[in-house]
Amino acid sequence: MATTSQHYEYSREWLQQIRAWAQELGFAELGVSGVDLSSAEPYLLEWLAQGFHGGMQYMERHGMMRARPAELVPGTLSVITVAMPYLPSSTTEHAWQARELSRLEKREEGVVSLYARGRDYHKVIRSRLRKLCERIETLVGPFGHRVFSDSAPVLEKELACRSGLGWRGKHSLVLSRDAGSMFFLGEIFVDFALEPTENVSPHCGTCTACLDICPTGAIVAPGVVDARLCISYLTIEHHGPIPESLRPLIGNRVYGCDDCQLVCPWNKFAQTTELPDFVERSQLVGQDLVTLFMWDEATFLMKTEGGPIRRVSHERWLRNVAVALGNALRDANPSRADELRAALLSRADHPSELVREHVTWALAQGEAPHLL
Repeated sequence: MATTSQHYEYSREWLQQIRAWAQELGFAELGVSGVDLSSAEPYLLEWLAQGFHGGMQYMERHGMMRARPAELVPGTLSVITVAMPYLPSSTTEHAWQARELSRLEKREEGVVSLYARGRDYHKVIRSRLRKLCERIETLVGPFGHRVFSDSAPVLEKELACRSGLGWRGKHSLVLSRDAGSMFFLGEIFVDFALEPTENVSPHCGTCTACLDICPTGAIVAPGVVDARLCISYLTIEHHGPIPESLRPLIGNRVYGCDDCQLVCPWNKFAQTTELPDFVERSQLVGQDLVTLFMWDEATFLMKTEGGPIRRVSHERWLRNVAVALGNALRDANPSRADELRAALLSRADHPSELVREHVTWALAQGEAPHLL
């Protein structure tokens, strides 16, 4: 019978080949984690107890299964983790952060988070992980496995950090010295043992750039995000009305928020991808808010086909854009204000109460000065 050290030496050869295949499939990094995440359970319990998950009840519903891979997928002995960069190859070195920050100053332009401008990453990553599993099978023989990418109760960030893909940044995202944070994560739960790869130490130091820039103060402590305040949560995961006190802080962000990543010094090392899946769709970049608000449901479905924005539905899309229009109306010159107001009025009788309420609020922003 092989000793543990002999087995791990054998698995290192496997891992070298698996990593090479992963790179061919567009993954920049690959690591391995064990399945004992018990030390992460107290943090998860406290985060849930504070209500920081907001309306994402599935996080509470799955309980500690999120931290127990072998319960989620019985028989799991190791977790293979991967990172896939998503900045399109057209992104110019050292310029993309300033370019994206400048979009926030163009109050009448709708800003969509960088990761959401291309194809839905869930589909891209899971498809490529399945291809990787097919290749692994030629190496190790038939094996039990299940692939994930932000698609089940999995502690993705914890697994990524334990496998050495990076460390947990103060914005709560995984950070790498070689790739910043502009990458997607994916996992393969496997029923054979691989030697865990070495984790890395944190390198945020005394920097607080991400905490300082967060428009709503959602990063309530280093590494801790209160989703109820987070613009990404409010514009994507949240189904109901956006709290009125937070609407002015959303600015012109209509889907997601990248602020904490745009100011992160490590993102000067962010990698680009050659995958055509993540090429920016022109209809989602640099578009006027009025244009975005005029999309009817059929147009919305066509413009977002195959992309992650589909998940918010046309109703919530109009909700988000209405908020941005209200923020733009507050500072618009008279002639432009008339155009913004006309767009909002065109939806004043929308069948959805959610849309109507946000339109009413937006129109009110042009009636009197507001102190933020």
